[in-house]
This record gives sequence, C-alpha cells and structure tokens, in this order.
Amino acid sequence: MLTTVDEPEKIQVPKIDTLFELDGYLKPQEREIRRRYGCFQKTLENIERTEGSIGNFSKGYEWYGIHPTQDGGIVMREWAPAAQAMYLRGDFNNWEKLEHKFTRLEHGKWELKIPPRPDGTSPIAHGSSIKIVMVTSGDTLEDRISPWASYVVPPNNSTAYNQVFWNPSPEQKYKFKHPHPPKPDRLRIYESHVGISSWEGKVASYKHFAYNVIPRIADLGYNSIQLMAVMEHAYYASFGYQVTSFFAASSRYGTPEELKELVDVAHSYGIVVLLDVVHSHASNNIVDGLNSFDGSEAGYFHSGPRGRHELWDSRLFNYAQWETLKFLLSNLRWWIDEYGFDGFRFDGVTSMLYHHHGLSHGFSGNYDEYFGLGTDTESLVYLMLANHMVHSLYPFAITVAEEVSGMPALCRPVEEGGQGFDYRLAMAIPDKWIEMLKHYKDEDWDMGNIVHTLTNRRHREKCIAYAESHDQALVGDKTIAFWLMDKEMYDYMSNLTPLTGIIDRGMALHKMIRMITHGLGGEGYLNFIGNEFGHPEWLDFPRMGNNSSFHYARRQFNLVEDNNLRYKFLNNFDRSLQHLEAKYGWLAAPQAFVSRKHQDDKVIVFERAGLLWVLNFHPFKSYTDYRIGVETPGKYKMVLDSDSEEHGGHKRLDHNVDFYTFPEPWDNRSCSIMVYSPCRTGFILAKVD
Repeated sequence: MLTTVDEPEKIQVPKIDTLFELDGYLKPQEREIRRRYGCFQKTLENIERTEGSIGNFSKGYEWYGIHPTQDGGIVMREWAPAAQAMYLRGDFNNWEKLEHKFTRLEHGKWELKIPPRPDGTSPIAHGSSIKIVMVTSGDTLEDRISPWASYVVPPNNSTAYNQVFWNPSPEQKYKFKHPHPPKPDRLRIYESHVGISSWEGKVASYKHFAYNVIPRIADLGYNSIQLMAVMEHAYYASFGYQVTSFFAASSRYGTPEELKELVDVAHSYGIVVLLDVVHSHASNNIVDGLNSFDGSEAGYFHSGPRGRHELWDSRLFNYAQWETLKFLLSNLRWWIDEYGFDGFRFDGVTSMLYHHHGLSHGFSGNYDEYFGLGTDTESLVYLMLANHMVHSLYPFAITVAEEVSGMPALCRPVEEGGQGFDYRLAMAIPDKWIEMLKHYKDEDWDMGNIVHTLTNRRHREKCIAYAESHDQALVGDKTIAFWLMDKEMYDYMSNLTPLTGIIDRGMALHKMIRMITHGLGGEGYLNFIGNEFGHPEWLDFPRMGNNSSFHYARRQFNLVEDNNLRYKFLNNFDRSLQHLEAKYGWLAAPQAFVSRKHQDDKVIVFERAGLLWVLNFHPFKSYTDYRIGVETPGKYKMVLDSDSEEHGGHKRLDHNVDFYTFPEPWDNRSCSIMVYSPCRTGFILAKVD
C-alpha cells in the first residue's frame, strides 16, 4: 500500500538541485516535491522488502493466470478476494460449470491444478476456449475472463469473449530474428492502427501491416511506430481506449505470434515500436473485462465515485492497492518481454494526475495548480514507479505521456523528483492549427501566436510536436487536409483537372503547417497514419450509428499509389522532411532561435541545427531581395522547398542559387542573407563548405 510521509523536508531526493537549477520557480514547491518523492521511495522500499526487487514484483504474469506445468499438467492462479468459490470450465470439460474447483489460498488468491492426461499430454489443448466461473457473494454463478489472459476471442455468433489457452509448441512460437534497435536520440513517430491500415473495407491484420505498411513507413523516413488499439478491447469503435483484457493482443488482427512478427519486421528496418498503453482507466464491461471480476465493485479499482470516470463511462484503478500495482507494472513488462515493444505512449495521463481528471478545469500555469490537493499522489507515484522500472530494467525503452495540463517535471528523471517520462505530447499545437483553420482568414493569422504556441514548452523537458493525430481525424472533426480543401478533394485532386485555388492553397498550407511544426515544435514529431499525404474525410469505426460501415475505418493508400492524383506530392514532401531531419538532426538540437515573426509580411524565420528556415504564410505577397538574419557566415544552399515540382508546387525557387551572407547584422543576428520568398512557401537553407 502507498505509504504516507510525515516529514518531507528530510526526504533525500538525489538530484533535486538539478530540478531547481532548470526552473527556480519550483523552489517554493520543494516541500511537496520531496513529499511525493518520499511516497515513491517508501512504496519502492516496501516492494523490495516484500518481493526482493521491483523486477521480481513486476513478473506477476509468471505466477498468475494459466500455465503449463513441467509434468504436462495445468496450474491457474487468480486474485479474487470477494469470490466465494471459483471453477474453470471450457472445451476441455465440455463446459461443465462445477467440475474443476479452485482452492482458496491466503490474501484473496486462488489456485487450480489439473494433472496431465494419462498419456502425459496437457488436459487443456493449445487454442481451446476456457472461462472462469465465479461464485459471487450472492451465490450467483458468473462467467469471467482471467485478468491475465493472453488471448481472447469472441466465439462464432457471440459478442461475449472467451479466453483462449495460448500455448503453442516450440515450432509454432515466433522466434525473433532482430534485436531492439538502439534508442534514438529523437523520435519521428508514425502513429498507427493496424485495423484501419488497409484501403479495403475490412479489419486489416498484423501480417498486412508488417509487410505492406511498415515498408512504407521506413521509406518515408520515420524511425518510430506508435501502435494503437493492441490491448484487447471488446468494442472496436472505442479506438482501443476501452481496454477489456490488458495482457491480450487483440485477436481481431491475428494471433499473438503474428504481432511478434510485426514488431520484429519493424526492428529489421531499425524502427522502434511503442505501444499505446491504457493504464488510466479500464472498460466498464463486466462480461469481458476487469470490472467486477470477483463480483465486487472494488478489486483492482476504487469503490464508490472515485472508482468511476463518468465522462468515459469507465473504471478507475486503485494505484495504492498492492495487487493493482503488481498487475499494471507486470503489464508493462509483459509487452516488452513477450512481444519486444520498445516503450510506451501512456494514454490519459492528465486524467490520472488529478482528482478532477482535468474535467472542466482550465490550467493557467500557476504552480499551485500542480502542487496542491487536486493532484492525486497515488497515481503520480504509480507513474514514477512505472518509469523507474521501465528505464531501470530496459535502458533502450522510451516512455511518452499524453498530458495536457503542463505538469512541471513530468519529463525529468525520477531521481530529480520528476515523474520520469522521456517525452510529453505537445497537445496545444494541433488545437492551435484547427482553431486557426476554423476561425481565422489567412490574412488574419497571427505569426507571433503561432511561434508562441510552437515554442511554449518547458526547458529540458522534451515534447513530441504534431500538427494532427488520431484525435483530429475522428468523426465529428476533420483532418487538416479536409479542413483546407473539403469537398473539392473529391473532384480536383487529379492532375487531369484544373488546379483550383482551394486545392492550391490547401496543398501549400498542408506542407507549411507540417514543416514549421516539425522544425519549431519539439524534440520529436508525430504523424497519424495516412495524414502525411492529406488523407481526406474523417475516421469512423463500424458501429450501430453508421450501419456497421467500414467506409471511414480505413486508410486509402491507393490514393498515393495513383500517379494521376496529387496526393503523391504531399507524400513526397513528408518523405523529404523526414529524411532531411534524419540527416541534420534538428529534433535533437536545442530550441530554435526565431529571428523574425513579421505580422504584416506573414514571414517567420528561425535557425535550428545549423539550418535556416524561411516560411512565408502570406496568401498573395511574394518578396524579392528579402533580407533575413543568420548567425553563421558563409555560403548556403537550398535543401528543402515546399514549392518544388516534386512537392506539387509552382517551381518558383531556383535550387542552383548560392546564398552568401553579408556582414550586416539583421534581426538580432550577426549576418544577413537576401532571398526570394514566394507566398505560401517554406524553404530551408543549409550552410555548405
């Protein structure tokens, strides 16, 4: 259980001074920072004293759940403190409910041992279905799925899932061929969903993604894949965020071995794979999920109002509960040890951090909002434990937080008093772009506000910048391409049709928005599958409200492959941008120096990683002999141009021109360069010897 700390001033935080050197305004919060670290420290000490180490503690999947024994039999163990009795039924016993009874152990644990068959084979065959029969406090018999189930499938003509005993022979098990890639110093993330990765109206498979989509991702130049909706979720339209089986790879895409193959294929390209992990809440589903597993309201969750997220209609974990900590920490290890994932994107971190879950609460940036009674110490300590464990046991692992409040030190090491994440998502950036596209004319775009939004992040806490993610693509919203071009995408994205003003503007701004977000917005970059080429429309999963249609639950890669369509130009630009970052490494460089954000000219100029970026957002004004500042003297060449023919532009810039600096200071830079800056165009100059 979580231990309280009575004297936080005496808590020794190994590197807390580093935190205060980075942000002196945190000094008044020192007592609270020390108290939080003390709670983490005490919990970790309890784990180490009881279990020997956090490494031992986080291997719950080796003891709980169903396992073959050395003699060919079966052992199954569960934690169900409120259960009156437990049985196992399934294909192996013709689904007899009360034939195989568990034995009650101490501390709410239960165990069932089934000997091998007379011929020495397993009494439960690989691939056969099973379910736990739970006798609840009211003496009712309820079918349940083990919280530790590694594979669950819905039987034919049923919506309720069964657990499948996944115990392939050594010949059937997938054997990894490639090691974890080295931990990249910056991330270019391709956010993906296996099920929608085909242009056909169907649920795509792990194998389809591995051999059709991953080569495309590698060609584009991304070094990371963020894989959504892998943890099993009974309701497909939940986008994977209503998890029912935390240890099960979703069966709708294929088998566990095929998911391992997918990860291994990514590793063969040197691409790391991050799992979108949902530990902020669990599905309210009782039949298929954790909710009321043993017939009680509590179990892994808080009871009462604290155990329910009313907006999400889901259950909230009790992070101070010993078995909950074991379950969640073991879950992280499982996905790395069993499937080879390279880290995690933690969903819903803001909801975890605060008792109010961030609902109807606007954060002003006042530090009292982060270090007061509104913060949930128990969940915060869980996140510290999770990051401590993951980074200690797996030095290659990466953790990313989906967090919108701006919690200070979220992305600083635990030993400094931080929460230990490597990155947070810069969630204000896509909101800003959608706000501007929806509410402002081009000539009213505020250059200073754009720059502020892109650069407003905590010093030495790394951010993942993105123009849009899956959130913006969901039904009820639209992709940036669709905001820009809307219905004209249906009729005028062909090279055989006239280039309309709407398509011309849309393609130009689509490229520029991505370009400036990539260069200015963070220490990592994220793109949602298909949006790199301006995927039209929105994303909507099959459900009752759309007659179970797959029409919008797909990614139309066929649009890029059609040489007569203009989508290829946006795809080409995204490829050029990713490969240029791979060459120059601006995401790993310090924040950019913005020398110009001219409101009337609509021009933004900045330097980062030795590159000079020039973006002219003006809808119709182009500038000849336009002077811009640059710090390093010498000769420069153009290395990226959004207006080039390859990128679907008007070819207004000459790539053969050499740009020489003048020893004339400009815009607070020691030198200057004269350039031609066409309207709605961005370009990058690099110094050459």
